[in-house]
Amino acid sequence: MHYKGKAHKVGSHIDTDAIIPARFLVTSDPVKLGANCMAGLSPDWVKRVRPGDIMVAGRNFGCGSSREHAPIAILGAGMPVVIGHSFARIFYRNAFNMGLLLMEVGDAVDQINDGDELEIDASTGRIHNLTNGANITCPPLPDSMAAILAKGGLVGYVRERLSKQQG
Repeated sequence: MHYKGKAHKVGSHIDTDAIIPARFLVTSDPVKLGANCMAGLSPDWVKRVRPGDIMVAGRNFGCGSSREHAPIAILGAGMPVVIGHSFARIFYRNAFNMGLLLMEVGDAVDQINDGDELEIDASTGRIHNLTNGANITCPPLPDSMAAILAKGGLVGYVRERLSKQQG
């Protein structure tokens, strides 16, 4: 899994209500949720995002409630990856279940600035900052998690496994 895009940096302790405020939870449509991604921080935040761009977060990203809408909103905004210092436990699991790649890099997140161009190889855990030349590594994605992401999330993964068992 390879990705290339512009970094959009957000701070630490961003909760799921900032990612997608409760008033937008009347749908599970990724496009509609994506149009309001990060509206809890700034209503126009998502307007600067282009498909393929990459969110970069500080500590404890995704804290708060366990709403699955938060990773769906990020994906719906066109961002397939979040690089972060650290992630809230429930958000971490929900993200992979919904098909959103998270890469936890600790303090190395400080080597990425808002607007930097990034190139990611998720299979090796390598992040190359094309703007400043920094190379960041994290453990590569386990095969089981990569398989879930390859199917767009847990539902697609289970659906395929069940069809193979029945076929």
